[in-house]
Amino acid sequence: MIKVIGKRHLQVLFLFLTINITDSSRLCAQFVTPKFDDRILIDLQDNRTPGQTSFFLFMSNTNKYVDAGVPAALLVGGIIDHNEAMRQNSLYVASSTAVSYGLNYLIKHIVKRPRPFIQNINIVPVYRAGGTSFPSGHAASSIAMVTSLSIAYPKWYVIAPSFLWAGTISYSRMYLGEHYPSDVASGDLLGAGSAVSLMFLKK
Repeated sequence: MIKVIGKRHLQVLFLFLTINITDSSRLCAQFVTPKFDDRILIDLQDNRTPGQTSFFLFMSNTNKYVDAGVPAALLVGGIIDHNEAMRQNSLYVASSTAVSYGLNYLIKHIVKRPRPFIQNINIVPVYRAGGTSFPSGHAASSIAMVTSLSIAYPKWYVIAPSFLWAGTISYSRMYLGEHYPSDVASGDLLGAGSAVSLMFLKK
């Protein structure tokens, strides 16, 4: 996977995580004047390759299927195995994702931040998504799903691949030119918050 992403993209991802998650005050400033956001997206688009673009487009498209598939698999497994805890945890994971979807929809319609390629003609997306930009729905739902799954099953072999997948989803939204880094960071926080707030549903 590192070979696919490339050293340049790993450096950008590290910069994104360092600045947009650990420095909330700067995150707010970026939302008002997204010059830093613009620089990140333009740098990413200038270093795209066909292989990387295909990979990140594929990963981005897995979001809705994994979001729905994981709680469905838990439910089916719980029914087959007569496992009440697994059935309850399927409700927890599904609810966390659903709440993140609902909150994301509400915030998008309140904030109405234009997509990056609408605000800056120098940003060229891989495809032109509709709707508004803040926060990232892909980031919010994927992080909500993996956070709730990791809380329900706190094992390294669940946590590590789950967050690797969700982190790739978040990164793909910037790489594809669909969301600003601040959109993605806010979506990640929204998703994690949705999962944590519903912990009472966990068995």
